[in-house]
Amino acid sequence: MGAGEYGVDFDTVRRIAQDVKQVHDLGAEVCLVIGGGNIFRGISGATVGMERASADYMGMLATVMNALAMQSALEGIGQPTRVLSAIPMATVCEPYIRRRAMRHMEKGRIVIFAAGTGNPFFTTDTTAALRAAEMDCDCLLKGTQVDGVYAEDPNKNPDAERYDRLSYHDVLSRDLKVMDAAAISLARENAIPILVFSIHNDGAFADVLQGKGRCTVIDEGG
Repeated sequence: MGAGEYGVDFDTVRRIAQDVKQVHDLGAEVCLVIGGGNIFRGISGATVGMERASADYMGMLATVMNALAMQSALEGIGQPTRVLSAIPMATVCEPYIRRRAMRHMEKGRIVIFAAGTGNPFFTTDTTAALRAAEMDCDCLLKGTQVDGVYAEDPNKNPDAERYDRLSYHDVLSRDLKVMDAAAISLARENAIPILVFSIHNDGAFADVLQGKGRCTVIDEGG
């Protein structure tokens, strides 16, 4: 969304694509789960009277639009990319098939998972944890608006406590809003550490992976 209030800011998409390619060039296999809140949020639609399931499906379609934008940006800088959608739409992208996704990654392609889980009532956070488990990922990185997990929204309270490390239990018991409970529980069950970092800092993705960046680590130890 960039500095705008709605839609896709292609300068922002290209900047994030550069960060993703930088990580891929380090030798990491990368797959992405992309949200759609810059276009439509299912939960927001539901609050204004729309049936929740229909609103969520609209949100899933928004993620496909964002995934295609990211694919275009990545391939524009020479990085082969495939979009796999949980809602089949063969004209614009491939259907999500786990083994196909793994094969793409083995061939050095970046895989973008679109349309969430394909089911309403599940967030893209839960999708990310699910796909991380399915792809046997070593870690799950959440690029977000702030540089880690805070006790309160740091935009509302500049003095909010920031955590360098938390356990899954800490996040759930303190009801920290970094990800929804289903995503945290899924990551815990599969022992997938979560690293939360700011998507706004150039090169932060690579820095965090190399242990140099500013982030919050969520794992079993805390």
